[in-house]
Amino acid sequence: MKPNSPLRILLVEDDELFRLGLQTRLQQESCLQIIAEAEDGETAVELTQEYLPDVVVLDVGLPGIGGLEACRQIKQRHPEIPVLILTSHSQKSLIERLMAAGAHGYCLKGIAAETLVLAIRSVASGASWWDKAATAEIRAVFANPEPVKVGGKSEVLDNPLTKREQEILALVAGGKSNQEIAQILYIAPGTVRVHVHAILQKLEVRDRTQAAVLAIQKGLVAEELLVVNLRRGDV
Repeated sequence: MKPNSPLRILLVEDDELFRLGLQTRLQQESCLQIIAEAEDGETAVELTQEYLPDVVVLDVGLPGIGGLEACRQIKQRHPEIPVLILTSHSQKSLIERLMAAGAHGYCLKGIAAETLVLAIRSVASGASWWDKAATAEIRAVFANPEPVKVGGKSEVLDNPLTKREQEILALVAGGKSNQEIAQILYIAPGTVRVHVHAILQKLEVRDRTQAAVLAIQKGLVAEELLVVNLRRGDV
């Protein structure tokens, strides 16, 4: 994606009226561009391969292979492309399977359009976005990880934080400000704020200190990152 260019979105939704309304609303945002649409999981995988969008906005209840399997296949072929799930379901089992499939975010249908736009921009920047209704479930999953069936095999879910979020959380634990983190990672301060917001929301904590403590207690940040960044804090 070129600087200042709109985010290229693949919109996947089988409800034609809902998809049209969503397309109309998102196209009002100068920062977003709908480059392709799909009504089923197979087409979503094919169009992702063809267009290489910046973000895939994906419904779960799709005909064909379904949204969950489509997400898994997209992430297998293009791990760099974030997938934002948009659905009316919020069961714990679904959230676990979505995370195991590689989804970067989860929004319930009916959320404010402004919130959806922020979610799209967040996952595009490398952060993650989980609806508040799912936050408690996410914390429960990672506090007591259980095997999740993926492709017939049992797997334990990985850390809920993306690699970039882990890097930023390690720097937060080292006492760095948003401006300092931006300089260290060569990203904009605004991007750091988006990441920090996603971290606080996902971990369901109020501030940076609580996030840093939880990161250390739960082992959410790789030890080598903490060591390196805590040393930076001593400089």
